[in-house]
Amino acid sequence: MDWFIPVGEEPDNETGMWIVEPDLHGGWWFCSVVHVDCIVRGAHLIGVSGTEFLPEEFLHTDSLDRYQAFYVNKYADHHAHEIAF
Repeated sequence: MDWFIPVGEEPDNETGMWIVEPDLHGGWWFCSVVHVDCIVRGAHLIGVSGTEFLPEEFLHTDSLDRYQAFYVNKYADHHAHEIAF
């Protein structure tokens, strides 16, 4: 499991969603192995892309490596809003 930390003290003003960034230690992603029964719910992350267009060769499988920060989508399903910060 890859770990993320919140950016700022409150959700983004425009979207109402929290922004998170990878929890890095010495330039490396902080990750760990977690038992499946300890996972409450998966998170739907949306890359924070700014004002630039994505390159044509962009693959969705590269999203975690290409974006520096992500929105935590609390609107993904009708239960996500209950635990998203």
